Amino acid sequence: MAPTKKRNVSSKSNAKRDKIDLEGVVERILESRKHANDVFDILEFLQSEKEEDVICAVNACCKLFCTLLERKDLFIGKLPGEDASLNGGHSAEMKYKIFMRHRYNSCVEIMLEHLNHETHEVKESALCCLMKFAEGQGQHPLEDLDWSEHFSFPRELIQAVVHNLLSQSSDNSLLISRFQEFLEMEDVRYYVMSSIRENVATVMEKNKGAVLPVYQSNVFILMSNINMPSQNSELTNFMVKQKAKHEDWKAAKLNDHKRAFERMWLGFLKYKLPNSMYKKVLVILHESILPHMSKPTLMIDFLTAAYDVGGAISLLALNGLFVLIHQHNLDYPDFYKKLYNLLEPSVFHVKYRARFFHLANLFLSSSHLPVYLVAAFAKRLARLALSAPPTALLIVLPFIYNLIRRHPSCRVLIHKPTLEDELLDDPYVMEEEDPALCHALDSSLWEIKTLQRHYHPDVAKAAMLINTPLSEQEDDISEVLEITAYELMERDLKLSQGKGTPLEFETATHLLKGGGEVLGQHFCLV
Repeated sequence: MAPTKKRNVSSKSNAKRDKIDLEGVVERILESRKHANDVFDILEFLQSEKEEDVICAVNACCKLFCTLLERKDLFIGKLPGEDASLNGGHSAEMKYKIFMRHRYNSCVEIMLEHLNHETHEVKESALCCLMKFAEGQGQHPLEDLDWSEHFSFPRELIQAVVHNLLSQSSDNSLLISRFQEFLEMEDVRYYVMSSIRENVATVMEKNKGAVLPVYQSNVFILMSNINMPSQNSELTNFMVKQKAKHEDWKAAKLNDHKRAFERMWLGFLKYKLPNSMYKKVLVILHESILPHMSKPTLMIDFLTAAYDVGGAISLLALNGLFVLIHQHNLDYPDFYKKLYNLLEPSVFHVKYRARFFHLANLFLSSSHLPVYLVAAFAKRLARLALSAPPTALLIVLPFIYNLIRRHPSCRVLIHKPTLEDELLDDPYVMEEEDPALCHALDSSLWEIKTLQRHYHPDVAKAAMLINTPLSEQEDDISEVLEITAYELMERDLKLSQGKGTPLEFETATHLLKGGGEVLGQHFCLV
């Protein structure tokens, strides 16, 4: 229900309004229509500067208008102007209903404004009251329609609530978390998703697609609080139960929920996001978003844009693409080329290093990858290893060995015979972005041979393994993914402290026996 632009909430000034018993006022209004004008006192309290007064007025309005909705004491249909209704040929009862409907509209408008109140308690009270109004309007519609042909739901009121939750200037995360309770209802969830999509399109087009951090954060929080059902049988909790053709209602169909969910997310993600938001979306993408979409492959444009952001976001975007490739048969030939280009010296020093190598190990786990591709990854990692810290080398070396174990054809990188006095230029092109053109198979892993002289004994020992035939059993790199320089130093110190001083196998027992006599004789001679 759209609130009226003109709001008349007070018929007279009340200097002693602090002493008014709002509960008593509500009871009087409900008992007799002759006290209808007392509603102005409640609405005046609703605009008080005191938090306690506002909350009391919210509760009073909630009780009053929910009761009037149940009694059908509010005008139903297209609402005439208040002045026109007084001058027209309406009955006294109709004039009362028109009057109270105008007061109801004023109340809803004030409640919506209170969703942006500076105090959370007022926001929360207003939100709960508005949702009770929505429930009341759903059961007792204020539109004059044939409900055997239409579905009853307060769409406009829900749209207004969503519009105010998605503020462009204030963080509403706490209020949105309170709203999650209502998102558990199937029909509320469905119409909220539609409202979010329409609101995002309007706001972002108005701002020409510019990044709006506060607004987009509120939108993301609201969308991520939506828990989608997985089966039609789960659609049982409705705020409004339709009197006829309930099974034909879009809000009662899982496929329509999925379609609304998909359109909502795609409508949000087609605009540029703050860099921090890309990461938040990508973290929940494969578990909370893709499974509930009708066509998950439509996310490819977003994932491609996210890859271009760089850093950890690029890696997470590749993870999303990997899920689409393996679970939804997406054809994306540039996937491994993009992964290859993420291998830079900085990857050994960033905080997401463990996640990177965990996912890279997953991406390269297939034994059906072409040999040139695997060789390119092994060679690039080996070249980067020359300037990597010891903690990274303890990950990289087993990683390379595992690649060679999975693809025996890559053993040519180890066994590359040359003449003793022959000096060769490495044919591998480090600057080449395409792994198919970098000539990795024409090169060798001489870098690992170089690392056998590394200053850290653990690294030198790991590099020595390439001198012997590699076992078929792969190394478990998960044990070293999280290791830090501090932990590595602590481990070395403990090893050095635990070593005892080497001693003779047989303990000497007669070393000083009789020594006194010899020394005495020696002193006498002197």
